[in-house]
This record gives sequence, C-alpha cells and structure tokens, in this order.
Amino acid sequence: MTLPADPELRAVAAELTRNDQDGARTAKVLRRTYDMLLDGQHTGRYRWDQLYKTEKTHFGTLVEINLQREFGFADGQAMDFAIQGVDVDCKYAQSTGDWMIPPEAMGHVILGLWASDDLGKWSLGLIRVTEGVLSPSRGNRDLKRRLSAAGKAAVTWVFRDQPLPENALLRIPAADVQRIFESRHGTKRVDMLFRVAQGRRISRAVIATVAQQEDYMKRIRGNGGSRTSLRPEGIVIFGQYDSHGRVAQALGLPVPGPGESVSARLASRAAHHGDRPFAVLDGHPWVVALPGDPPEPAPLLPDIKE
Repeated sequence: MTLPADPELRAVAAELTRNDQDGARTAKVLRRTYDMLLDGQHTGRYRWDQLYKTEKTHFGTLVEINLQREFGFADGQAMDFAIQGVDVDCKYAQSTGDWMIPPEAMGHVILGLWASDDLGKWSLGLIRVTEGVLSPSRGNRDLKRRLSAAGKAAVTWVFRDQPLPENALLRIPAADVQRIFESRHGTKRVDMLFRVAQGRRISRAVIATVAQQEDYMKRIRGNGGSRTSLRPEGIVIFGQYDSHGRVAQALGLPVPGPGESVSARLASRAAHHGDRPFAVLDGHPWVVALPGDPPEPAPLLPDIKE
C-alpha cells in the first residue's frame, strides 16, 4: 500500500491496518454479511443471484453496521464513522471502485468496499472526495456521482483482491450441489454434502443452508448424525477441536477453523500408499483414501477434550 500525503487519510489507513493487519477481520465481516442476506437456513439460498434486488441494495447498509460492530468505530459527526477523529463515509459497490457518492460527502474520506462471493475476493480502499476525482454530474435525482477514471486511479487500496472466506456451495461442482439438494430430508442432504465436498472447509452457514433446520449442527454429530451414518463408508468429519485439527494436519487435510468442518474418506495404510501422510487412530495408521481403495468402516476420531 502506497500512502498519500493526506495526513487524515494516512491516519485512517494506519488505524485500519493496526486493527486488522491481514484483513481477516474485515473478510469475516463481509462473509457474515453475505450469510445474513442469503439466510440459507430458512431459504436454502447460497448465491448472490438468488437475492431480490431490494436485498442486494441492502448489502451496503448491513456491511456498514457489521463493520461498526466488529471494530467499535464511533459514529461520525457528519459521516458514518469517526476513525482516529476523522469523519469517514462507508460505501459498498458490486463493481470495484464504483461507489455512489452523495453531495454531502464532498471533502470527506470514503471507505469503499467491494466484494464478490462468486470470485471469492474483496477489496477495501480509501479516497478523499474532491471535484477532481468525481465524474461529471448526470443530473441524478439524488445527485450522487461516481469516481472518474482518474478518481479510481487515485484510490489508496488498503486491501486489494484479498480472499473471501469460502462459500463451499459455490466451489462444489454444480452436479454435486444438485445431488445435495435432491433429498427432502435435511439429514440426508447433510450426509451428501460431506460425501461430495471432502477435503474442503465447510462453514456453519453452509451446513445451515443444506440442513434448513433449526438444530442444523446436530446433523453432524456422532450420535445419529452424519458422523454416524457416514462411518461405514469410511468417511470421518473433523470439527474445530484441537484434537481433530492435529489429525487433519497429520493427514495433509485443511484444518477446520472456528465453526468449520472437514470430511475425508480414510483407508488403512498399506504398501501401495507409499509415503502418503498418515495418522494413527484406534492404534492403527490411516491415510486419506485413494479412489481405488475399497470402503471400510472409519476409525473413531480423538475425543474432543484431548
């Protein structure tokens, strides 16, 4: 990030990076905002194009609220936030740098966001609003204007094209997503999710979208949930627990983060597995199964308290 001479803009940029060095907190806010709007638990929706137009326009308001909650920004005097004593207006656009800027923002700093769930990326930039960075007025009823080409080039990008926490249903092949949603029963849908999305981090929001039930996390558990029903097929489901994470790491799998799960089909380690990563479970070495390995009952995972 190349900082401009503007001292207030520099102060805002420094405060943002001080609170969020790698952008992970902002990315989490954007992910949460998508999940709130999609409301998959009650609607089954998981794509941006499934939202109504009015819901899409509400994204900017929600992300502003969620940012303020996450970072504890004070209310601005004239704009949305006060960051290091600087009035900052928060804007979101579906296209990079295409923020709609109202007349009252003239002279103020804009915190502009862009995100795409389809692309799995997001950006955050800062710019001070002046006549020199705005496109000519088009006589809009609300007199809002966009950045000109020169204005977009003048944006200070604090975070640019950063990875957005994954919505697994957008990364799974469409045919597999169709298989997931074929059943009328939430438990069977969750089972299919963990069959077809092995080796991938699955968030609570995705599980809620697939289950479409109030007690959706119950569908994973070992006392009758997917951990039980998939075990005869050799499939285990790792949770966010330290003991599970250690095994997943030993097997070369993604380690589940908070609220995440990762499934994999395991096989007893044999000579043809060569030097594939393995973990000892139930006293025997196991590897992530190869396609040709026959199904066998999966071992039990370590106790979550270990």
